[in-house]
Amino acid sequence: MPKEPYTLTDPARLRALSHPLRVELLEVVGLERTATATRCAELTGESVASCAYHLGILAKYGFVEPAEGGRGREKPWRLVQYGQSWGVQDDMDPETAMAAETLSEVYVDRAAEKMKRWYRRSSQETAAWRDAAGFSGGATWMTNEELAELSQEFVGIARRFADRARDPAARPAGARPVEMFMGAWLPRPPDYATPGAAPEETGGSTS
Repeated sequence: MPKEPYTLTDPARLRALSHPLRVELLEVVGLERTATATRCAELTGESVASCAYHLGILAKYGFVEPAEGGRGREKPWRLVQYGQSWGVQDDMDPETAMAAETLSEVYVDRAAEKMKRWYRRSSQETAAWRDAAGFSGGATWMTNEELAELSQEFVGIARRFADRARDPAARPAGARPVEMFMGAWLPRPPDYATPGAAPEETGGSTS
């Protein structure tokens, strides 16, 4: 049984995950519960050889492990743990901070590409699914406490459905895999602040 979510702090593991296909393979294995390189190739559009190679890298750094049955490229894999978080912290050494920043960029780029892919093929879906999906954005003014509260609310929304990834019996009829990307960030440096207010120092953010 995979363990609960955890925080990545090892620079070697952060770098190992900093590849768009490896991020996607973790999601595929999580959704499928177990998946072979062949199945991963079917779902990602990559070659079986490429999926097998990158699953091997994920296994080397402790993200996936062999499941029962199969051998070679037909060997199924499963997650070691569900969910990862990472981010730049004040006490991080430069190597780890850079590795965390790189992984964040890979993850955001991958999410943006998959969102664009969805909109390119959304006409193939029913109106009900098209209307249910979507995104919204905007900008306003917040304190760091309010921003932290908003980020925690995002996490709380996603956690309402977390058990369905691990337990197929918890999925209602008609449920399909859905990806979410929720975030909030600072678009300007600290000296761009409320008029008349002294700029405040900001801490690291998590992804």
